[in-house]
Order: sequence, then C-alpha cells, then structure tokens
Amino acid sequence: MSRLRGLSGLMSASIVIRLIGTVVLGFIGWALGLFIANWAPGGELLWSMSVALLSATVGFAFTPAAIASFWRWIGRNRDVLQLSTSAPPSDTHRDDGRIILDTNVIIDGRIADISQTGFIRETLLIPRFVLNELQHIADSPDPMRRNRGHRGVSILVRMLTDSDVPVQVLDTDFENIPEVDAKLVQLAKSLRCPIVTNDLNLSRAAGLQGIRVLNVNELANAIRPVVLAGDEMRLRIIQEGKEAGQGVGFLDDGTVVVVDAGRRYLNAEIDVVVTRVLQRAAARMVFAYPKEPRDNSRS
Repeated sequence: MSRLRGLSGLMSASIVIRLIGTVVLGFIGWALGLFIANWAPGGELLWSMSVALLSATVGFAFTPAAIASFWRWIGRNRDVLQLSTSAPPSDTHRDDGRIILDTNVIIDGRIADISQTGFIRETLLIPRFVLNELQHIADSPDPMRRNRGHRGVSILVRMLTDSDVPVQVLDTDFENIPEVDAKLVQLAKSLRCPIVTNDLNLSRAAGLQGIRVLNVNELANAIRPVVLAGDEMRLRIIQEGKEAGQGVGFLDDGTVVVVDAGRRYLNAEIDVVVTRVLQRAAARMVFAYPKEPRDNSRS
C-alpha cells in the first residue's frame, strides 16, 4: 500500500509539472505567435493559436525530462557552484596589504633601503611595544646596545619621514604576554599579516604557528651575485687565512673568499679562479686560487 501511495504521489507530481510546463510554454508561444503575425500573412489569431498549441505540446511532453536533466547537472556541478558562490576560505597567509616589522629588522636598517626600491608596496606596521623595546635598547648602559638602539631610532625616523611606502604605528598590545617576540606572533595571527625580521629564532617560532615570515637575510642571500666554480674575479687580499698560506678577501656583498696560496699577495689585488662555493643558510663562502701559476717556493 505504501508503494502504491508513493507511485501515486510521483504521478501527481509529474502531472503538475507537465501542466506548469504546458501553461508557461503555451503563454510564451502565444506571445511569439503575435510577434510573427506582424510579418507573416494569416492574421494574429491563426499564428498565436498555432504557435501556442505547438509550444504547449512541447511543454507537456518534455518539461519533466528537462527538469530532471537540470537537477542532474546541478548534482554533477555542486562543488563548482559552491566554490563560486561561497565566501572565500580562511587563509592564514592573507596579509591585506600590511606587514609587521620587528625590532631587529629596524635596527638592521636594510628594510628602509628596500622600501625605497619600490619592491614593497604594503603598509609597514610598527607595534608600540616594538618602539618601547627600541627605546629601552637606546637607553641601555651598555655602549654597544645603546649604539644599536640609537641606530634603530634614526632608521625609524628616516622611515617615518622619507619612506615611499606608508608606515603605521599600532597601539595594539598584549599585556598578558611579556616577550616581544611572542607579542609579534600573536599580533601577526590576529591581523593575518606576515612578519619582516632577520631573527632566525623569531622566524622559526612564527613559522611553527603558521605565520608567514619575510627574512631579510634570506632576501639578501637570494639576490647575491651568482658565483660558480671556474669563474674568475678580481680580489684584494686583506688578511691571512686560518690555514697555512691562505689569504682572505671579500666580495662587495660581504662574501668571504678564501684564496689558497694567497698569503703572499697580502694587501694586493690579484685575479683568482673559483674552485668551489660553500652555501649555508646564513652565509656563503667562496674558495679560490690565484690565476697566475702558483710558485710554492714563494709561500
């Protein structure tokens, strides 16, 4: 009995759908017939009745199949429709055009130069607690720390007055968190902004919590001139190396070049040939030998 009731319900739904299709398409056919009658002979009544009858027949015959096909298409493309109509998913790396600076990167000073190049367009955010730490360093009784603090203050003043990108000071603080690094991570999480730093420990702590980190040291390593084994370069030997007979020079970017049998050329410029390059996470070291034939008797 329940099956008969279910079948009866489906038949009733099908009839209703067919009637709706018949009425809708019949009305559309009537209007289309009146439109055709303006250019075709036979009169409005003939055309409107003929097209309406044809449209109603099509609606009665094909409306259930058309609706079923439409719902099957919806089922196949449900994921695509949800993706296009739903709100964008949360992204912990979305920064809304802002980046946070920590104390060390301000003291370092390179961020001020980078901001002048046009590579940074985001607003630079400087938390008030970072300013307080910078002032505390500048007031330190230790001369080295005090000099670092004064340098940071001067860099900060330069950025606030001459930077080509907007700089904003945030008063947001987390009084229940004592450490500045932990406050920076919490602020980055709440604002969903990346942190700019040159502090390896802060980079690791932020990365473990899903915070995007822009490390200035990594940027500097990435844009260093490429040096390969076999390259020749002009180098000034300025000091002795750790091993006997070695000389040491530096490239313009500060890369250390250890020259085998280079001690004899101390305080002189020579042509050297690169033998190998040792790349580490924080630094790069180049090994080379003098281009001219080596005379071991002179070492």
